[in-house]
Amino acid sequence: MKTAYELAMERLAKDAPPVRLSDAQKRELAELDSRHKARVAERELAAQAEIQEAIAAGDLERAEKARQELLAERRKLEAALEDKKDAVRNAR
Repeated sequence: MKTAYELAMERLAKDAPPVRLSDAQKRELAELDSRHKARVAERELAAQAEIQEAIAAGDLERAEKARQELLAERRKLEAALEDKKDAVRNAR
């Protein structure tokens, strides 16, 4: 007897068969992830330095602004990464 999960996965596979990626696409996706992680880490280091500097100076508004900018930058980088990944996945 199949579980509800197994039945749902079978129905899903019928509606939208799984996408097979080539080795080149897998490598490109891995490279995109690697570059993304590096950019995020670089931006976080810069933001943390700015936040610490603002806190040391007693400027909590500037520290909060730096935190918000970091969050916005991360969202932007995530969106760009997903767009690039979609382009790689859809390239056939």
